Amino acid sequence: MSSIKMCKHDRARGLPALLAGALTLALALASGPATAAQQSARQGSLHELAAAQGKYFGSATDNPELTDAAYTAVLGSEFGQITPGNSMKWDTTEPVQGQFNFAKGDVVTAFAAQHGQTVRGHTLVWHSQLPGWVGSLPSGQVEAAMTRHITEEATHYRGAVTAWDVVNEPFNEDGTFRTSPFYTAMGSDYVATALRAAHAADPDAKLYLNDYNIEGLGAKSDAMYALVTELLDEGVPLDGVGMQAHLAVQYGFPYQMRANMQRFADLGLDVAVTELDVRMELPADATKTTTQSSYYRQVVEACLAVERCVGVTVWDYTDKYSWVPSTFPGQGAANLYDENLAPKPAYSAVRTALGGEDDGGDDGGEGGDPGALKAQYRNSDSSVGDNQIKPGLQLVNTGTTAVALPDVTLRYWFTAGNGASDYRTWCDWSPIGCSTVTHRVVAMDTPKAGADHYLEVGFGSGSLAPGATTGEIQMRLNKSDWSVFDESDDYSHGSGTSYADAPKIAVYVGGEQVWGVAP
Repeated sequence: MSSIKMCKHDRARGLPALLAGALTLALALASGPATAAQQSARQGSLHELAAAQGKYFGSATDNPELTDAAYTAVLGSEFGQITPGNSMKWDTTEPVQGQFNFAKGDVVTAFAAQHGQTVRGHTLVWHSQLPGWVGSLPSGQVEAAMTRHITEEATHYRGAVTAWDVVNEPFNEDGTFRTSPFYTAMGSDYVATALRAAHAADPDAKLYLNDYNIEGLGAKSDAMYALVTELLDEGVPLDGVGMQAHLAVQYGFPYQMRANMQRFADLGLDVAVTELDVRMELPADATKTTTQSSYYRQVVEACLAVERCVGVTVWDYTDKYSWVPSTFPGQGAANLYDENLAPKPAYSAVRTALGGEDDGGDDGGEGGDPGALKAQYRNSDSSVGDNQIKPGLQLVNTGTTAVALPDVTLRYWFTAGNGASDYRTWCDWSPIGCSTVTHRVVAMDTPKAGADHYLEVGFGSGSLAPGATTGEIQMRLNKSDWSVFDESDDYSHGSGTSYADAPKIAVYVGGEQVWGVAP
C-alpha cells in the first residue's frame, strides 16, 4: 500500500524544451476531452465542495490511465489534487545508481498544471519498489545514496510538488520499525536524515510521514505519534502525517479516527487522508455497499471535523484502475466510481458529507438517518471452547439527531454445535440498565458458514443522542444443558478485547438493516 502524489511541471528544472513541447502536445491530444469537461463541469465537484470548507479532494492516478480520455475527463474536472501511483518511486526515477529519469513523473505534473491541480509527491524513501542496487549497497554507502536520491528528485520537482511523502510505511503492525536497507544501515535515524535532505532540496514543500493502519487508535498509530513527537522535539523539519486509509467493510471502521487525527493536529502537524478506498469481498451486495458508503462518509466527516486535516485523496477514483483485485484476490469494488466510470452510492455519500446536495444515491445514512448507527464489539471471554458465549456490545450514533432505541435491534451470529436446542440469555451489566435491554436466541431458517443461530439484542425504552453510545452491554448466553460451544469459526466472534467497529454484527432499525454484513 502506498500513497501517490502529483505536482505541476517545473519547466525551469524539468525536461529540455523539445521534450517538454512533445509532452505538451501528447497531453493535449490525450486529454483534450478532459479540458472540455473541465470548462463545462457543473458547479459543485468534490474538490469545489471540499475547497469551500478549506480542504482539498483529490485522486491518485498513474501514467497508463492518462491515455484514457473518458477517465481523464473526470480526473481533470472532479478533483483538485492528484498523486502519482508509481512514476515518482525509486525504481522508476533511479533504476541505475546515479542515472535519473523523471519523464513519467513529468507527464503527471504536466497534467496537473494543465488542470490547475496540486500534486503530492510519492514517495522519496520506501522499503518497497526499490531497484536491486539499493539493497546490494554496503551499509556504509546507504545514507549517501539515500541523500543523493532525495536531493535529485526533490530538486527536480521543486515548485511543482506541494507536499512529499518523504518516508512511506516505516512501521510494522505492532509499532516496531520495519526492516529496510535504510533502517539496517542507519537505524531509526534514517527518518530524520531523509526529512532534512528533503527540506534542504525543497524548502517550500510540505513534508510528511505516511503509513497505513494508523487511521485509528492503536499500537501502530501510537508508534507514529511517538516518532513525530521525538522528531519535533529535535527540530527535524516535519509538516504532517499521512493516513492512507485503505479500509475494508469486513474489518470495521478505524477506532476513534477523529480523535486520532486531532492528537496529531494538537502537535502542530497537518493531517491528510492520502490513499482512501474501501474494498469488500465480492460479489458486492446492497449491505456491503451501504457499509462502504458509511465508511467513506465517516472518513470525510472526520477530516472536516479536524481543522488541520487538509484534505482527502482517494486511491484512484474508479474500480476500472483499482489496485485491489490484483492485491487481494476475491475483493474489489473499492472506489467511488464503477468500472464504467459511473458514480456509485459512495460518491453520493461523500458529496453529501462535503455539503453538496444529495443526488439520490443510497449513501448508507446521513445525519440522523438510521444508517448513522453502528455496532461495536469486544470479546469478553478468551476461551473459544467453553459452555458460554460472552459478547460485549455497544451501539454508537454517529449522526446528528437522536434515535429511538425501541426501533433498534442488533444481531450476533454463532453456531450451536451439539447439545440442547434451547437457550438462556443474560444481560450482566450495562450503564443504560439491563432492565431496558431485551435479548433472545433465534434459529436461522437457512444456516450459513459460521452461523446457524443469532443472539438478538434490543431495547425496551430510551433514545440515543447524536454522537452518543449506549456504553457496553455485557451479554451472555448458554444452552439449557450447559453443553460446550465451539466459537472458533463463529461468524460474529472476534478476539479483540477493546471495543472496535464490528461489521459482522448487524444493526436493524424498524426491521431494515442499516449496519453490518450478514453471513
